[in-house]
Amino acid sequence: MKHQLIVTILGTDKIGILSTLAATVGACHCNILDSRQAVYGQDFSLTMILEGTQGAIAKAEFQIPQVCQQHDLLSMMKRTRQHHRQDLVHLADVEISGRDALGVIHDITAFFAEFDITVTAFRQNTYSDKDGDAEMMTCKMVVSMPKETDINTMSQAFASRLNELNLQGTIIPK
Repeated sequence: MKHQLIVTILGTDKIGILSTLAATVGACHCNILDSRQAVYGQDFSLTMILEGTQGAIAKAEFQIPQVCQQHDLLSMMKRTRQHHRQDLVHLADVEISGRDALGVIHDITAFFAEFDITVTAFRQNTYSDKDGDAEMMTCKMVVSMPKETDINTMSQAFASRLNELNLQGTIIPK
């Protein structure tokens, strides 16, 4: 029976660190089923789901923190089961811009939740308008939609929600 382990690692981004972590996972006789990495300035975060026998997962739970400690990284782990690969059939790029207001991002992410849409990447930028009178924002997202999503209906509802929020934006399926 296969067991699964979610691993999150945070720390300073160093050349070769991903290779070191992958070698550790391989030495534990686990497979990496899925992973996400992001770099933030000089730091990075890595989240991956490992699969292996109960013994292999136990070995990973023991070995990964030791390797992380040697490289001044933080690690956190949680056992899980029944991981299903993310269905990436409907991906879309989302861009939003307008006046920054408290709760705008909550409103947009709540809209996507209503349609069972997952935000897989997100980046926001705030700045003062050209007169310096108002705080403005731009936001870019990548979203993943279920196969059964009616893209036309969702796009119309998205445009309506943006209008209610006095924002401009696009959602462009990939």
